[in-house]
Amino acid sequence: MTRRFSSNWRTFLSTLIAIAALVQPLSAQDKVGTTAANFLGIAVGARSAAMGGAYAAVAGGPTSIYWNPGAIARSGLSQAQFVHGNWFLDTNFNWAGLVLHLGNGNAVGLSLTALDFGEERVTTVFEPNGTGERFSAQDIAATISYARNLTDLFSVGGSVKFISQEIFNETATAVAIDVGLLFITQFRDLQLGVSFSNLGSEMHLDGKDLIQRVDLDPNVTGNNETIVGLLKTESFQLPVIFRVGISGDLIRYKENSRLVFSLEATQPNDNSGIVNVGTEFSFKDMFFVRGGYKSLFRENSEEGLTFGAGLALNIHESTTLVLDYAYADFGLLENVQMLSFGISF
Repeated sequence: MTRRFSSNWRTFLSTLIAIAALVQPLSAQDKVGTTAANFLGIAVGARSAAMGGAYAAVAGGPTSIYWNPGAIARSGLSQAQFVHGNWFLDTNFNWAGLVLHLGNGNAVGLSLTALDFGEERVTTVFEPNGTGERFSAQDIAATISYARNLTDLFSVGGSVKFISQEIFNETATAVAIDVGLLFITQFRDLQLGVSFSNLGSEMHLDGKDLIQRVDLDPNVTGNNETIVGLLKTESFQLPVIFRVGISGDLIRYKENSRLVFSLEATQPNDNSGIVNVGTEFSFKDMFFVRGGYKSLFRENSEEGLTFGAGLALNIHESTTLVLDYAYADFGLLENVQMLSFGISF
């Protein structure tokens, strides 16, 4: 591939700036709590979490399946990664992803997201101490992605995901798509990224507990009091997320060390718009220290300071093991800590 691109990158940059400008006016449309499957908004990966969630313009391995599927074809290596984090109220967040490079700038990705709420006792008004039954709740999303480097400057990708939320005997499902673009400019290899996530169908609960016997008119005698009815639940949209970001090197010293910055504007459909910022210092592509700040310009946000570290060990030719850690402050909700383990081959 050559470093030519058919359209002027300045035009592309101008378009991104114009789109990003929409974040400010849209931020007034605060619709907190109006969508389903909010686990789809949990930052995936310790590296990205430590960098304040400013990751749409970073080509960063399998977790780019979540942030920007257009970026998964950039590394040229096949990679696998597992992420574990403690979430609120003793829930567990787990994510696993795999990217396979097929050659000629093509790559496919697979990922599985799971938020496990554990088990609780079933209680009723008449049995407040429990009926002896237990119930569980969990959220799951399975994703398949494809990306292609159209040139050595421009990549495009997309994902299809199946989403499921389950609580006790009720389940809600949906299908959604993600799309993403990654563009490398000829100005110091500055990277620009754009992604749309969770464009799909609405979700509503369905299950056996919604099947109830109904007396259509309790004031009339002689009618059938055992008609079986199905209660209809309200439908909710998915949490659509638009991201536009920019990243690049602030400092590079003799290929031994560099300081990377990343800036991202995010506009969800169920909250006000935010700006995330992050940095990463690396030494010999082996030791990493990261920091960032999340949810700038959002009123009453409990999110804020993030930081973390990473280690990459080359164990054999192109095989590298990666271990990352992240800490994110959530104010009154205390904190979230995340670990990632990955391998490139």
